[in-house]
Amino acid sequence: MPEWYLLPFYAMLRSVPQKLIGVIVLAGAILTLAFIPWLDTSKVRSSRFRPLMKQFFWLLVVDCVVLGYCGAQSVDAMRFGFPLVLVARVGTAYYYGFFWLLMPVLGLIETPKPLPDSITKAVLGPAK
Repeated sequence: MPEWYLLPFYAMLRSVPQKLIGVIVLAGAILTLAFIPWLDTSKVRSSRFRPLMKQFFWLLVVDCVVLGYCGAQSVDAMRFGFPLVLVARVGTAYYYGFFWLLMPVLGLIETPKPLPDSITKAVLGPAK
């Protein structure tokens, strides 16, 4: 079993039945992280001012935790009547969907909250 920080990627690797396609999915999941600056089409980069993006981001965090759990279990493990391989497949689909579908689309359709005039107003609040 790999280290804890590689468990989500290990779950992605094991969720695909063919070895070659599993390696492609694993490499694609890691390479996807390098494309994030080009996939985020929003003019506002902070999720603090983007409510929809914030919700989908927290779903991604939960997805990564679930994938990590699936990667730590045996391949034929069952939880709550579901095979964990099926859970890992759904988690892998959301992982790719978040980066390659949701990020570009949300950047185009989401209306961000108004930005503060300066960073001091965002941190310290309005001047009195």
